[in-house]
Amino acid sequence: MPSDLTNERKHAKKQIILVSVLFFLLMVLVTGWAVYYATVNKVELFNNDSNARETLLAKRIDRGTIYAADGSVLAENDASGGRVYPYGRVFSHVVGYAVMGGSGIEEYSKYELLHSNIPFQEKVACDEKGVKYPGDNIRTTLDPVLQQAAYDAMGSYEGAILVTEVSTGKILAMVSKPDYDPAAVAQDWDYYLNEDKAGTLVNRVTQGQYPPGSTFKIVDVIELLQEDEDADATYHYSCSGSFSQDGESISCYDHDVHGEEDLTAAFANSCNSAFASIGLSLDKSRYKATLKKLLFNGKLPYDMPYATSKVDLTTDISTREMIQVSIGQGTTQMSPLHLNMITSAVANHGVLMRPYLIDSRYNADGTLLQTWEPREYGELMSGTIAAQLRTYMRAVITDGTATVLRNTDYHAAGKTGSAEFTDDLQSHSWFTGFAPAEDPQICVTVIIEGQGTGSRFAVPAAKVVFDAYFGQ
Repeated sequence: MPSDLTNERKHAKKQIILVSVLFFLLMVLVTGWAVYYATVNKVELFNNDSNARETLLAKRIDRGTIYAADGSVLAENDASGGRVYPYGRVFSHVVGYAVMGGSGIEEYSKYELLHSNIPFQEKVACDEKGVKYPGDNIRTTLDPVLQQAAYDAMGSYEGAILVTEVSTGKILAMVSKPDYDPAAVAQDWDYYLNEDKAGTLVNRVTQGQYPPGSTFKIVDVIELLQEDEDADATYHYSCSGSFSQDGESISCYDHDVHGEEDLTAAFANSCNSAFASIGLSLDKSRYKATLKKLLFNGKLPYDMPYATSKVDLTTDISTREMIQVSIGQGTTQMSPLHLNMITSAVANHGVLMRPYLIDSRYNADGTLLQTWEPREYGELMSGTIAAQLRTYMRAVITDGTATVLRNTDYHAAGKTGSAEFTDDLQSHSWFTGFAPAEDPQICVTVIIEGQGTGSRFAVPAAKVVFDAYFGQ
């Protein structure tokens, strides 16, 4: 009996040791995972609305300065610790504000701006003086000359302009109107919350949703050329000013009769009749897959808040609905940011570079801490199709709906759009394009709300930006 009792005790002791070891290993694993997760996701955890660390850090650290690409100050603290914006309204939406929950770069980069990486001895000196540590500084990709040009080009109209560098994805300018005074957001908050009907604080570049109108014909052409690689040579359409099928009909803008057209002419003329015919001829399953590849109804490769673009296309879509899809109308919605991405990919041999705003991070002494490099998202279309589209988009300038840009040294390419958004046929004015057509450097996307044709309003606005970039 004593022997049996001894064995049971030994067995129980082994089980206790085993359980203790397993529990210890589990605790190590959980702790290790928590440390790893917190390290990898430190910015996301810091930005979480439930995290009070931002408030605590603001008591110890002076928020860092935001700079433009050329070193100009876009946002900084004044002597009293308040936030000042030297350019006022010009950068309002893209730089944003640091109060009332924050927005723009102020919100997106608050982790960097509210951390201080000055040397230890300097922190000791700050402690001895009883002053806050200076936060790290951010240099953006924004170009003040282009930003001012885009801001001026919008005038008093509502809408948006986005300018990106084709080869890198750098955002050079981002303007949304109506604008606001970022230094007065806190005092004007009740107005914006309760009285503002214009959606002033909404960044229309990234969060605006609009029917793309005829700019969507870029997407139609991508699908057509994917289904028929010979369409550039074989496509032909005779435009009588309108198109009818299955009891549904559509007219070209102002009932223009375009006559005999190849694909280049149909695109340059923005012929609704031709593109209604093209849309109805496309394979719906393949087109749906192309829309997914072009980032519709899904996530965009962009890190700040944005609206999702959508196209309702099913295999059993009606003739009426397909006609509307083909010309960027109906329920189709798109942001200027998304349209700029597709246009940039056309300019960049089919490859999309991820748009980004932050270039580098420095401590208060000017020591470089971190850089953000250009990143390739992937191929949205083949290089061959992109090259063909560039020729069509150049024809829009030389012989089509954007001849305002024809007599320039930089040889732009693009696509106009007039997007109806009310029953009484009011329309938004669109343009998206790039220059030079032969070796694209910048991509410009413009929407002016409620102002009619792209050729009349959006194209001249784009020209102001192109002229500023190319020094004309």
